[in-house]
Amino acid sequence: MIQIAGITKRFGANCVLDEVGLWLMPGRITAVVGPNAAGKSTLIMCILGLTRPDSGLILVDSKPIDDSGEYRAAIGYMPQIARFPDNITGRDLLDMIIDLRGNPVVHDDLIHLFELESHLRKPIRTMSGGTRQKLNAVIALLFAPPVLILDEPSAGLDPVSAGILKDRLRQERDRGTIVVLTSHVLSEIDELVDDVAFLADGKIQFAGPVIDLKRVTRQFTLERAIAHAMTNGVAA
Repeated sequence: MIQIAGITKRFGANCVLDEVGLWLMPGRITAVVGPNAAGKSTLIMCILGLTRPDSGLILVDSKPIDDSGEYRAAIGYMPQIARFPDNITGRDLLDMIIDLRGNPVVHDDLIHLFELESHLRKPIRTMSGGTRQKLNAVIALLFAPPVLILDEPSAGLDPVSAGILKDRLRQERDRGTIVVLTSHVLSEIDELVDDVAFLADGKIQFAGPVIDLKRVTRQFTLERAIAHAMTNGVAA
């Protein structure tokens, strides 16, 4: 479990996160959603330890995030745009990461499903955006981490590849992984997520099962429920 308690983060006079509290549970897929500049990316960066909050506490399996960074070994991260060295091949990149982190748990099966075998022999600079995104997903899932964080995971993926990734995320959820994702294409994740954390103005406006958000907003899709919440707020 990831416990986020009273996280506040300011950039100058701008309070990006204001006393944010959230529990992210194993075996659940949670979408962190909200309008632009709501604080979603900053919250994710705080969980990853790439941004230090001004106050508050983040616990991963009851252990506070600290400067040692050891907890990051439990996290697989798929950024929206991965920055890979252009001059090495995809295979060289995977081998380098495996050398750094140890033996992978998930490897060739996802490469096969994404039909990446022939592409891994090419320099990364020659890969299309979609192929890089597939490689990005393989790296995030490579070690079967207990925590997965994905930022706009379907961006650049064709419908078949997006479906493969969704199926894998469901498998990860079913084996007890904490899966956290952000996406602006809510129609694509409506069928996928269990819980939603709705951020606006740096505060959590709603956190709980998607079905409860649909109920309180009287909407039938996640996309419409969030649009309603952004316009009218969330009332029980």
